Amino acid sequence: MCGSEQNYIAQAFNNNWIAPVGNNIDLFENSLGKFIKEGVYVTALNSGTAAIHLALIILGISKGDEVICQTLTFAASANPIRYLGATPIFVDSESDTWNISPVLMERAIKHRIKLGKKPKAIIAVHLYGMPYKVNEIRKIADKYGIPIIEDSAEALGSTFRGVQCCSFGDLGIVSFNGNKIITTSAGGALVTKNLDIKKKAIYLSTQARDNAPYYQHSEIGYNYRMSNILAGIGRGQMEVLNNRIEARRNIFDNYKNKLERFPNIEFLNEPKDHFSNRWLSCILTSSYELREEIRLSLEANNIESRPLWKPLHLQPIFIKCPNYIDGTSEDIYNRGLCLPSGSNLEEADKERVISVISSIISRRALKLA
Repeated sequence: MCGSEQNYIAQAFNNNWIAPVGNNIDLFENSLGKFIKEGVYVTALNSGTAAIHLALIILGISKGDEVICQTLTFAASANPIRYLGATPIFVDSESDTWNISPVLMERAIKHRIKLGKKPKAIIAVHLYGMPYKVNEIRKIADKYGIPIIEDSAEALGSTFRGVQCCSFGDLGIVSFNGNKIITTSAGGALVTKNLDIKKKAIYLSTQARDNAPYYQHSEIGYNYRMSNILAGIGRGQMEVLNNRIEARRNIFDNYKNKLERFPNIEFLNEPKDHFSNRWLSCILTSSYELREEIRLSLEANNIESRPLWKPLHLQPIFIKCPNYIDGTSEDIYNRGLCLPSGSNLEEADKERVISVISSIISRRALKLA
């Protein structure tokens, strides 16, 4: 927290606006819209998952439909597809950004069309803050007339050619969960360039109450709107978003500068025109065994690290879903590790992480000498 959050929360208490309506919500949405630019409209919700769910509903996804989804991502990218009785079609990653492969995505679309099941939407993710191949994915989506839901849950502040992520899809989503680059403790937002879609999202997220003097409902609605209290936290967090991005990028650069000298440690570099917020700093090791040795050694030193997201096509709940896989995501998962990346990491903390990893690599080199 930066300190301003409590002032905005106090305003909500003083005005007695505690529920999902109030000045903080409006101002938080405006602040986020000004940051993203591109003429977007923002609807603050209680989670990024809710935003994906509403995006799918607004696009007309229903039981029996199919939705293309990146496999190397958190389960929340795909769970809302199942909420609606639709089927996720998982597509593997490419190695430049670790995001959805344009080649495999088009192959999947062609094959589903051949089977008589043209996908109704594409969920493309900016994984760990790295923008996906925006132009290639858009070109394919437009070629087949399929809308894109741009999952920017991890990518607030990331850009492609200087344009903010969350403005490239037909609909975009962001997350303000407790582990994101800024947080409202729990929360998310739906982003669109269409004001009518924003109005629809607000309607659906507030139980779809009709415009009547009594409680009447013609559609199924949801209790998805962000509270005025949490929006107050968001207003304070927006004041330090650029500082958080700078801090995360500095953490990544620090790890990279100290560890890239080892031939068995790789970092994901930014392709041309890509700017990542470096939400999490990740490494690729030369083998699963080395990754585990590093992870367990860090754990023994009371340092938390985690493997990268386990691909969704390998998850028990999605194991029977169609997939178009070439092994890239599984290789990244088997060799990848997320290092401590919190914006408030002290220099001593980073040095501890680097020291543990360096000692393991050096010890291995001595054994091979």
